[in-house]
Amino acid sequence: MKRFALFSVYDKEGIIELAEVLLNQGYEILSTTKTASFLKENGIKVIEVSEFTGFPEIISGRVKTLHPKIFGGILSYRQEGIEPIDFVVGNLYPFEEMMKKDLSLAEMIEYIDIGGVSLLRAGAKNYKFVTTLPDKVFYPMVIKELKEKGEVSEETRRLLALKTFEIVTHYDAVITEYLMERFRMVNFPFYFTKTFIKAQGLRYGENPHQRGLFYLSPFSPIKIEKLGGKELSYNNFLDIDSAISLLEDFTEPTSCIIKHNTPCGVASDREIELAFQKALESDPKSAFGGIIGVNREVTEQLAEMIRPRFFEVVIAPSFSPSALEILRKKKDLRLIQFSGSLPSLLIRSCLGGILLTERDRKEEKREDWQIVSKKKPSEEEMDDLVFANKVVKFVRSNGIVIAKNKMTVGIGAGQMSRVDAVAIAIDKGEGREKGAVLASDGFFPFRDAIDLAARAGITAIIEPGGSIRDEEVIKASDENGVALIFTGVRHFRH
Repeated sequence: MKRFALFSVYDKEGIIELAEVLLNQGYEILSTTKTASFLKENGIKVIEVSEFTGFPEIISGRVKTLHPKIFGGILSYRQEGIEPIDFVVGNLYPFEEMMKKDLSLAEMIEYIDIGGVSLLRAGAKNYKFVTTLPDKVFYPMVIKELKEKGEVSEETRRLLALKTFEIVTHYDAVITEYLMERFRMVNFPFYFTKTFIKAQGLRYGENPHQRGLFYLSPFSPIKIEKLGGKELSYNNFLDIDSAISLLEDFTEPTSCIIKHNTPCGVASDREIELAFQKALESDPKSAFGGIIGVNREVTEQLAEMIRPRFFEVVIAPSFSPSALEILRKKKDLRLIQFSGSLPSLLIRSCLGGILLTERDRKEEKREDWQIVSKKKPSEEEMDDLVFANKVVKFVRSNGIVIAKNKMTVGIGAGQMSRVDAVAIAIDKGEGREKGAVLASDGFFPFRDAIDLAARAGITAIIEPGGSIRDEEVIKASDENGVALIFTGVRHFRH
């Protein structure tokens, strides 16, 4: 009985050598029209699918291989007397690549592969008898086996079947996500389908005894590029995400220093160099070994300020040529350029599933806030309260930020008790908290934190409100002469 190998590819690279090897092994080559033309032009004897099936391609080529003789040949158990198709060589229309172009929905629809997906799935399902090649990267291994052994082992066929289903699943998931965005469907569907591509291997995960990898969504709205330094670590990625997330909240020149996924210094000023200097002065001890984030270009002057100190990463929208020249001399310092914005949804692994939440991007307006104390904050205090309230969103709960002149002077993070977080922030202030303002990511359940802040010289406080003891907290503010604002918006971060 004749044996067949079916070729139906969009990307034709590498198929000539593969076809020649299969011909030498006694296979006859079946192929769809365009692939057949390419093979014939290169001296390969081909039987076109329409000739094999006795049925022409229809609907301008939309239907080429969907025929019982094709699928019977692929899916048969080799006992039915059906002419067997032992090799399926196919790759799919480049839907993902076409997404990068400004194509209409109608144009994109034409890049949804139907027959190719069906052929690949059929071949992978029947791996006991069929070798399925869904990508050109697999051609060399199959060619090698055919030349050395005259056949492809079942172990290799199983591997290729698995890779085929990976590719087809990814392909369908990309289409699903694309159509959800184009059709403006809800972000929380019943079946939540996302696909990610292995972007970078990591030396290890969060700790050296843990494995780790970085996978990237083809729909990611944020782009990062490494311009210098070592490869990014697992913890670097987390800190970079935190830095970008924080910087997105600020329009004026702002710098942050992130350590263990939490800011230890944040400042805004008229110049990015001043903002960095103030962020560093916020907590220079904790800044050691952290990552720097800025929302302006890294200038030569800023690079010279960074150069003598130890940091893991500098992340910015751009670097001047002279800044790159300076910082690239620090071989271990990772220089990361970013553009775009972070995804609107946060995905977190939990109990064998995932938790989804929208990113904390609620726009807060001063006019929506309530000044609940007798004392009203000054305009300068109000500016600092706005600043501190932005920063506290990115501090682990329970989180407290003390700020003055748009610079953090004390941050208390990740405490089980809110009053303890206040105490830590005050301690970090080292006297600079006098005349400063304080922001809390959640309400104060008791007046103790207000009394403690007032004794330290805090003059204004901003918090969500909503405690059953709000009146007690307001009373403490009035007794201590501290301005108090309720925002009505909580900013927990876990």
